[in-house]
Amino acid sequence: MGEVREVARCSNCSEPVEMIHGNYRFKESGLDNVTLCGIEIVKCSHCGNEDPMIPAMNDLFRTIALALVAKPYGLDGEEVRFLRKHMNMTGDQFSRLPHVDRTTLSKWETNDDRVRPHSDLAIRMLATSEDAGLTPNHGDRPV
Repeated sequence: MGEVREVARCSNCSEPVEMIHGNYRFKESGLDNVTLCGIEIVKCSHCGNEDPMIPAMNDLFRTIALALVAKPYGLDGEEVRFLRKHMNMTGDQFSRLPHVDRTTLSKWETNDDRVRPHSDLAIRMLATSEDAGLTPNHGDRPV
């Protein structure tokens, strides 16, 4: 008897999908500027849905966090929120660490107020102290 092959289905509309290689704007990260290059993507030609195939999600999030901690210019609100979530903290928990109130953190995360340099440094130090894998190699600055 012949082999029965299961057809992959779209997570959105249940129609058959195809597997492609390409670039994927990783909006699920909460950051506007993260694109995954050359990855497998499940694409539905019926509804246009695309689902990235990410086998090592924890490693990906750690890599993004490391890039944020090591970047040579100030953190913006989305980046602060990403690091807070990477550290698995609520806004209340996180705001206590750099000694700011929850309202200030909320304003940072929504870009209603900019993160001041001393708070930026404190956030980076907190992120690296929570995750030893985030200690940047200063000889390899990201571009």
